[in-house]
Amino acid sequence: MFTLLNKDQPPIENANLYGSHPFYFIIENSGRSHGLLFLNSNAMDVILQPSPAITFRTIGGVFDIYFFLGPTPTDVIKQYSEIIGKPFLPPYWSLGFHLCRYGYGTLEKTKEIWNRTIAAGIPFDTQWNDLDYMDKNNDFTYNPKTFKELPQFVNEIHSKGMHYIPLIDAGISGSEKHGTYLPYDEGMKEDIFIKDGATDQPFVGKTWNFVSTVWPDFTNPKTQNYYFHMMSNMHDSFAYDGAWIDMNEPSNFYDGHKNGCPKSKLDYPKYVPNVVGDILATKTLCMNAKHYLGLHYDLHNTYGTSQAIATNYALTNIRRKRPFIISRSTWVGHGHYAGHWTGDIYSSWHDLKMSIPAILLMNFYQIPMVGADICGFNGNTTAALCNRWMQLGAFYPFSRNHNSDDTIEQDPVAMGDLVIKSSKRALTIRYWLLPYLYTLLFRAHKFGETVARPLFFEYSNDSATYDIDTQFLWGSSLMIIPVLEENKTEVSAYLPHGVWYNFYTKESVFALGKYYTMNAPLDTIPLMIRGGSILPVQKPADTTTSSRKNNFELLITLDHVKKAKGELYWDDGDSLDSLEKEQFVWSVFTIENDTLSTAKAMKSSFNEKMILGGIQIWGITSNISRVSLNNHEIQFKYDNKEDCLNISNLQIDLRENFLLLWEYTDFEQHDDSNK
Repeated sequence: MFTLLNKDQPPIENANLYGSHPFYFIIENSGRSHGLLFLNSNAMDVILQPSPAITFRTIGGVFDIYFFLGPTPTDVIKQYSEIIGKPFLPPYWSLGFHLCRYGYGTLEKTKEIWNRTIAAGIPFDTQWNDLDYMDKNNDFTYNPKTFKELPQFVNEIHSKGMHYIPLIDAGISGSEKHGTYLPYDEGMKEDIFIKDGATDQPFVGKTWNFVSTVWPDFTNPKTQNYYFHMMSNMHDSFAYDGAWIDMNEPSNFYDGHKNGCPKSKLDYPKYVPNVVGDILATKTLCMNAKHYLGLHYDLHNTYGTSQAIATNYALTNIRRKRPFIISRSTWVGHGHYAGHWTGDIYSSWHDLKMSIPAILLMNFYQIPMVGADICGFNGNTTAALCNRWMQLGAFYPFSRNHNSDDTIEQDPVAMGDLVIKSSKRALTIRYWLLPYLYTLLFRAHKFGETVARPLFFEYSNDSATYDIDTQFLWGSSLMIIPVLEENKTEVSAYLPHGVWYNFYTKESVFALGKYYTMNAPLDTIPLMIRGGSILPVQKPADTTTSSRKNNFELLITLDHVKKAKGELYWDDGDSLDSLEKEQFVWSVFTIENDTLSTAKAMKSSFNEKMILGGIQIWGITSNISRVSLNNHEIQFKYDNKEDCLNISNLQIDLRENFLLLWEYTDFEQHDDSNK
């Protein structure tokens, strides 16, 4: 049984958690898939039976049911995206590494961690602050004593081509003296707070605010403008770049009111789903609370996504650039407006492992910009755990190290030399691969495809892949194989049928659909590249602002018939309407008959320089005699030990199509290798 009712609940098995997605996906033994969305926002139990059968047992609401007939896993997810909306395209800088913790306490401590991370040479793009930057834990403020020079620090961050994101909790302090706290005064004036069902006054609970909390009603049309003004005022104080929205299940430290909820049919229905706490109002609002569009009983699960919509609108109109929002609570369609982090997980090997299926599921739900708190949030991590977690976290689509205030420091530098070394190595690889990751996120935005995906999405006819959740793919080409157990320097990985290349050694294997043992030294996460891939990459740097200025390369891995394909989507990385204004480059690369050709997928224009400086082709098993670019012979290097053709010092403008051909010294040998 699974229970859906959004709750502030550290992730554990058999509990209702931060989000609700009443969607099921099935892959049959035949490899055919289908899905179903039960578009209902009320609390429910979802019961699996061995028949096979599935029961959705909801306590009210609308019965809208959508079937998605596939037949492939990717077909199902793309069909699902047509109903709920496709994901937002994130700004390019958000693909970099993010760093945060609850409990920096002061601006000086924040700056200390920021500076030492930069000094260690760890690729790093965005600094965050949890609620300890606020004045009295109140939204849209900053502490005038402990964070007095926050505006200047944010400017310093920007001067280095980096970015800054603060926390914004869902609730607003309800006990500040009139005239001292604009968010409460304006909310009362505009009458936009959720109301108590009995008194018609603002519903009062308690979160991090010192005395009491009230909650904006995001279903009220006036709230969007209210939220825009509050966020705009804060942006005038310090020019933040994105928003971290939290406590938006919505969370409440009371079970309803301070003295509980009235004994009504809404708060105590005849059937109560299997929720943690046994009552619907556990750590949230009473179900009889009133929103503009109805009762909290019906709208509870939509609250976090409603906040994301208002936040998205505000950021879009304040910065006039792509909004970037990470939210704890999610519901159907959330990914169109915001990303997600998986909440207050524990610093344990178990939660390290469980982060993989959590991230894959969010990709199903059209929330590809997702990650877990690297090294864990609750409890003290260890150097061994954090070492392996920084490696895996470098391959979360959203990559952020974050932990609680009652735990040890766990930024990479605090964890010691091995974690620093591993972090630099894994994140440098991530930054090298960012053009590929950005292209995947573009395809998610345009087509509803997954970014991080399970193996069975690519190998739906291989039943051995169906229950693998300890390794995963970026797109169709890159396999990530993390070490998930302590003191292990080898890992067993399943390689589906076909050619695979070791990312580090270029060594190829024609896999037969079985498990292989791979070396995994303490500073290394095993990675494999699928034969037949063309990955656009870029020389890494300490920030994405710098790396975007570097030359591109193509990393090409030939399949068993010496073919490959891939693509690159590129724009300025931050404009709102790059697609609509056709200001981008979308190139499709193909290798066939010893020829690399390019074509443009859509008509477009782009003003920034895009130089392809190098091409590596792995899997060429015969000596090369000649390489030509657009009918002009060029220099090359061929390594017959690594079976690699390397072409460097190119100056190809990727905004234009090009043609690369190569010829072999021994034509007969090459011909035999293709048979």
